[in-house]
Amino acid sequence: MKRLLTLAFTLCMSVAATAVASAEPLKIGMAPEAYPPFEWKEADGTWKGFDIDIGKAICAEIKQDCVLVEVAWDGIIPALQAKKIDMILNSMTITDERSKIVDFTIPYYSTRATFMGPKGTTLELTPEGMKGKVIGVQVSTTHATYVESKFKDVAEVRTYATQDEANADLVAGRVDVVLADNVALDAFLKSPDGAGLAMLADVPAEDGGALNAGIAIRKEDKDLTEKVSTAIRTLLKNGEYDRIAKPYFSFDIYGLPRE
Repeated sequence: MKRLLTLAFTLCMSVAATAVASAEPLKIGMAPEAYPPFEWKEADGTWKGFDIDIGKAICAEIKQDCVLVEVAWDGIIPALQAKKIDMILNSMTITDERSKIVDFTIPYYSTRATFMGPKGTTLELTPEGMKGKVIGVQVSTTHATYVESKFKDVAEVRTYATQDEANADLVAGRVDVVLADNVALDAFLKSPDGAGLAMLADVPAEDGGALNAGIAIRKEDKDLTEKVSTAIRTLLKNGEYDRIAKPYFSFDIYGLPRE
């Protein structure tokens, strides 16, 4: 049985609030695996991270008590459909396939496929600009598919079992640039090994360089989907979103035009 983490996540609304939260708390599903900086569990069992803080802010905005429910990732959409949870706030990428069975709110963040290399490097993502480059990328990823389809005829593409191995070869000068998700690269740039490196260029969205994360809600719960989307828009407009994101990211994690 998945337990309710009421101590970690419940938001107690004031009785004097203009709108009183409903008696039944909203159950927010999250897989128990750590995925920093989006979510991780402290030694005392308390959940921390960007997803947690955004979830709290959304629940406060819609004046609704919420509890976090741990659900295995491979069963999280079935749990939503079975009404064991009411929302999935777990860095779930919005895809056409998932959108056939659940509704998504507007995105609450977007990650980008980004090239990293030595500071001061100018990188042009064209065959001419990448000619002669040695590109490091993790094997069997969308990033590998992109560089192999775009630049294999003009550049040397080296694949690695892990992103850490690709990063290590970049630091050692054995590759010119690496391609990965900007969140993963941001974490590496904050380490001592990343001191001389920088993010150089984003893969264009039309080439699959942008992945949007949304909050999944049952298709029949249209009102809830709209309420949560409105709450995200409000957090973006009033500055609360940026206040929440600042401790976790050195770049704009929203990554999309703001309405």
